Amino acid sequence: MDTLGRHLLSEYRGCARDLLDDPARLEDLLRRAAAAAGANVLGAQLHRFRPQGVSGVLVIEESHVSIHTWPEAGYAAADFYTCGDCDPVRAHEVLAAGLGATSAEVLVVTRGLPTGPMRVTRPTPSA
Repeated sequence: MDTLGRHLLSEYRGCARDLLDDPARLEDLLRRAAAAAGANVLGAQLHRFRPQGVSGVLVIEESHVSIHTWPEAGYAAADFYTCGDCDPVRAHEVLAAGLGATSAEVLVVTRGLPTGPMRVTRPTPSA
């Protein structure tokens, strides 16, 4: 399919609560997820809120990876927007496993289709 990018919108439940409140560990996990997708990280910015929670983004050559966490609920929301040869589904798989998520919900938005509106689908796991 000729597209400019894929944007995964992901929700993770049942995550390790201590990890969801640790910016350094989350940055490491986001970097591993980006590497699994074949992305090239340019920089990172993460912020820990008081009393809890973290928001962060990796800027990648291919666009971005971001996360926002609610440790008290064991919940994280993330998105992976990539173009080129990156595989954001692989990033999702690494992030879900690394967070210890007991469930995940993912939507894929195909961006920049030459024929019109974006398309929303559910991804199939990588082989």
